[in-house]
Amino acid sequence: MLNGVFIRLIVEIMDFKQNCALLLIDLQKGFEDIEYWGGGRNNLGAEENAAEILKVWRENNLPLFHIKHCSTTPQSPFVEGNPGNDFLELTKPIEGEIVIKKNVNSAFIGTNLKELLDEKKISKLVIVGLTTDHCISTTTRMAGNFGYETYLIEDATATFDKIGVNGEKFSAQLIHDTALASLHREFATVIKLNDFFQLFQQS
Repeated sequence: MLNGVFIRLIVEIMDFKQNCALLLIDLQKGFEDIEYWGGGRNNLGAEENAAEILKVWRENNLPLFHIKHCSTTPQSPFVEGNPGNDFLELTKPIEGEIVIKKNVNSAFIGTNLKELLDEKKISKLVIVGLTTDHCISTTTRMAGNFGYETYLIEDATATFDKIGVNGEKFSAQLIHDTALASLHREFATVIKLNDFFQLFQQS
């Protein structure tokens, strides 16, 4: 006889694609200059992994949202009109796909993202993009607080080296790992690309 926990897990797997949307966050050319962002970066294949998920999402005709950072800081590469504001070719929107423009870390602040998700009756989110400790983390925290069942793909996001308040340098991998540790099981379920595809194929 199946116990209640096992039945719940089966239902979750079978139901994964239903009412689920993909958020592709800040996959823009402004992040290509690693030196500008600190000189070191982890997960160099993050954009390719995000593109794999996007391909599957499109093939299944599931809802997705491209989030674009449009900075209001004059020297930022993400100011509209700058080349850095452009989407990466690998994951750029195609005709009919929704683009949400933001100018702060969270994709929910100052945008109509939540309204659009609610209109489509979205209850689950899959999040990929850049950077782990900034816009990914902030958006994921808000998604969790809003009550969305949120999945963050560990190897489809990345970040850069950081300088601490006392001048010490922290590696991109350390920043990435600690950011994910703070999110996992509190605001989201953090999984790797291969685990995501297993979950997706079984649903």
